[in-house]
Amino acid sequence: MSTDGQPIIDLRGVTKSYERGGERLDILVNLDLSAPEGSFEALMGPSGSGKSTLLNLIAGLDWPTSGSVRVAGSDLVAMSEGDRANWRAATVGFIFQTYNLMPVLTALENVELPLLLTGLPSAERKTRARTALRVVGLEERSGHYPRMLSGGQEQRVAIARAIVTDPKIIVADEPTGDLDRKSADEILALLVRLNQEFKKTIFMVTHDPAAAERATIIRRLDKGALI
Repeated sequence: MSTDGQPIIDLRGVTKSYERGGERLDILVNLDLSAPEGSFEALMGPSGSGKSTLLNLIAGLDWPTSGSVRVAGSDLVAMSEGDRANWRAATVGFIFQTYNLMPVLTALENVELPLLLTGLPSAERKTRARTALRVVGLEERSGHYPRMLSGGQEQRVAIARAIVTDPKIIVADEPTGDLDRKSADEILALLVRLNQEFKKTIFMVTHDPAAAERATIIRRLDKGALI
């Protein structure tokens, strides 16, 4: 549990709606979710069930129509846009299905990117980036560009970028969706290690039952409700 005795992720009565063509579309409906610090949770469900919307709320990329969202001791609904951006930079690491690496930057430079916002001196940024690459087993590829790496290696670089700021929470949206089984299993083993050895709380959206089985808790979302 987090230091204040509360779950690290705590959503209460969360509804998320959009207006489309004059009609209200409910994506999430009166949803409650509580996750302890250090958990590895997988979220499954059919396309359109609201999985990515829920992930975006937990990560502070979006906010609910109604309800409360408390993550890592902070009330995200009460924050301004700028405060939420600062909170995200300090608290959350992101892993996506598409690796979102900058093709003109080396692996080391891609990992260093989130640290450019921190005011750390250049030498310290590079040391931290190398450490993150070492954690994911790619220190010897630090000078390689994304085009010189396999898909699995690109995702490792993306994971190094996600952990370089030492976030409390890692949110992963289909992190193995573009990978073959062997590469996917290697990425999942790395996520398990980050969870168990480095005590990172991980919240992962996946369609892959083999990926979900690596988590300690599997949740299912259907038509905006946890079942």
